[in-house]
Parts: sequence; structure tokens; C-alpha cells
Amino acid sequence: MSKELKKSPPYTITSVDNALRIAAMLQLEGSLTLSEVAERLGVARSTAHRLLAMLVYRDFAEQDESRTYRAGAVLELAAHSQSETSRLRAAGLPHLHRLVTSLDESANLIVRTGDTARFIASVESHQSLRVSSREGMVFPAHRVTGGLLMLAELDDEELESVYAEARYVDRAGERPHLPRLKRELAAIRRNGFAVNQDRSERGVVAVGVPIRNGEGAPHAGLSISIPSVRYDAQALPRIVSTLTYAARALEAELEDRA
Repeated sequence: MSKELKKSPPYTITSVDNALRIAAMLQLEGSLTLSEVAERLGVARSTAHRLLAMLVYRDFAEQDESRTYRAGAVLELAAHSQSETSRLRAAGLPHLHRLVTSLDESANLIVRTGDTARFIASVESHQSLRVSSREGMVFPAHRVTGGLLMLAELDDEELESVYAEARYVDRAGERPHLPRLKRELAAIRRNGFAVNQDRSERGVVAVGVPIRNGEGAPHAGLSISIPSVRYDAQALPRIVSTLTYAARALEAELEDRA
């Protein structure tokens, strides 16, 4: 199995997973109250308080005089409330919730930095069998739908710069096969959407469309993640149409906020 393929552990430690999710939320959003953390994780306030206390003890979080929690010293890349990523996330979350209501599959908002893609927001499906939140996680850009959508906007020279061979000397196996990737990206450009199966995690199909800024440049990727056993290719036109409608609505909102 490629070491690029992420796989959910067979025995998930819920408390560890929740603590890591809190750290990612603090890093991306800047600050949260105890009630907000408990609501987002779907746990009791007492459970959220214990998790936050441990993060504070280990300097992953700190609490100010208003009893609000924010990223601690360990999270050096903590986002501030007015950062571009934070604004994009705040604007995108309501649209992700509406996508989940419409399609009943987990929805994601993804940005690209170089050859990596980061999930800055995720909202889980309500179904018992669902793809779990990817919020805060980082993947190789060519492995996830959002990353592929943004890579598809690059010309050959830009793409070759992103995947310059010299950068992968100590990262054997991670550099994609560029001729094949270029063919895939050309198809994504023609179609206006991306579909991938089992590229980032086995048993998962993702479908996505780009979010563009006022100049038409790709700003982020909007996607849904579906368990492979439930994916129906005949539903693809409806999925893409729903995603596209949500993308245009988010673009209009971002334009109004600019």
C-alpha cells in the first residue's frame, strides 16, 4: 500500500481523536468557548472541559480571562480570526451544512498550499455509515478532490514547478507520475468537476467542484465524501449540480464580504 494513502485506525481512541479535532479547530478558527467545543464534538460539557484542560496543560491551548480557549504555544501556525482561511471557513460552513441536508453525505472545504491540500472545514453526514470529519487534516494535493481541482488550474510549467523532482529526493514514492496526472487534470478542466475513488482513503469516493474568486481564479475546493458501497455513478449529475449551486452561492457571499 502506498504510504500516501491515509487509513482510519482499526481501533479508534475517541478521546485522542476529539483532542486532536479540538487542536485543529483552535488552529483554524482562533478561539472557541467550552460550549462551542462540546457542541461541535457532540459531547458533554464535562467531557469537553477535560479535553481542553489537557490541551492547556500541554500548551496546545490556553484560556484567556473571558474563559475562551485559543491556540497555545505549540500550535505555531494558529490562524487568527481575521485570516483569509478563517473568513473562508466561516463563510463556507453554512453551505456545507446545507449540502449535508441536501445530499446526506459528509461535506468539505479544502485549500491548497504547494503540493499539499488541507481540509479547513468538514461537516459529517447524519447517516450511521459515513465518512468522518477531515477537518484540519493535510493530504498530498493530487490525492484529494479539492487538491486536484486546484492543480487543474495550473499550466504545465506551474505544475512542474510544484512537483519539481529535486524536492522529492528524500520523499521516495510521493511524487506523482506527471504525464498521467496532466491527463487527469485536463479531464477535470473539461468537466468542471473531479471524482476520485480510494486515492486518499480506501472505501471513499469524493466528488468536488472549485470555488473561484472574483477574478475567476481557484480559491478552494468544495466536495462531498461518500462511502464507496453507497456511491451510485448514476447520481453523479445531481451531485455535481448540487455542489455547483452551493459553490456559486459561496462565491457570491465571499464577493459581498470582500
